[in-house]
Amino acid sequence: MPKFAANLTMMFNELPFRARFAAARMAGFRAVEFLFPYGHDAGLLLTELETHGVRVVLFNLPPGDWDAGERGLAALPGREADFERSVTAAIEYANTLNCKQLHAMAGILPPTVDPDLAMSVYINNLARAASELKPHGITLLIEPINTRDMPGYFLSRTEEARRVIDGIGADNLKLQFDIYHRQMMQGNIIHGISGNLDIIAHMQIANPPQRLDPSAGEINYPYVFQMIDGMGYEGWVGCEYKPLTTTKESLDWFEPYKR
Repeated sequence: MPKFAANLTMMFNELPFRARFAAARMAGFRAVEFLFPYGHDAGLLLTELETHGVRVVLFNLPPGDWDAGERGLAALPGREADFERSVTAAIEYANTLNCKQLHAMAGILPPTVDPDLAMSVYINNLARAASELKPHGITLLIEPINTRDMPGYFLSRTEEARRVIDGIGADNLKLQFDIYHRQMMQGNIIHGISGNLDIIAHMQIANPPQRLDPSAGEINYPYVFQMIDGMGYEGWVGCEYKPLTTTKESLDWFEPYKR
């Protein structure tokens, strides 16, 4: 049976961030993920995790200036030093929170930048970051993100991510397979998972077209979960969706999967 982690950036927004850990556990989740913890004291977040008996399984490296529209730094020429600092910051939080997976967002490529140059920067940055993370027992993840929601995002297709991962060859560089983004860009979800199961370390879910909960959209998630289970996938599945109403009302789909 799949293991689900509540995404505390998207879910339980009815509550202040630190109160969401307790809410997630009360709803039946044993793990959480979130986008960026950096505005919060890591020690206080650790207290929430320990108090409520949940673990954090994923968060992102600092993405640059989010409010200015930046969505990651890994593929941006000229921002290598900023990316390096983001890795350092993420390691500090990950070690405090005992989180063993970090997602490096590629970034939105300006139209004037040569894509080949960006790819070279991306590969070098990821290889270096994976090497820095390895002594900490941390796996670095990359995630194709659909360009309808995020126009210009550098990494948008599964096969592109596969080429990068295979090309670098680091055993702690893996794929974050977001089913919502895959459906928006390519469809053929089951084939995408089965053909890349060897490099998938984390999955995420939401239902197109509005990125809602698994029961509110075009994907037949009970079938997808059954297939994932049958493939022997053992990683976490992050619930990175927007509840249509309240989070509690969006969780009917979760009842059969509570552990």
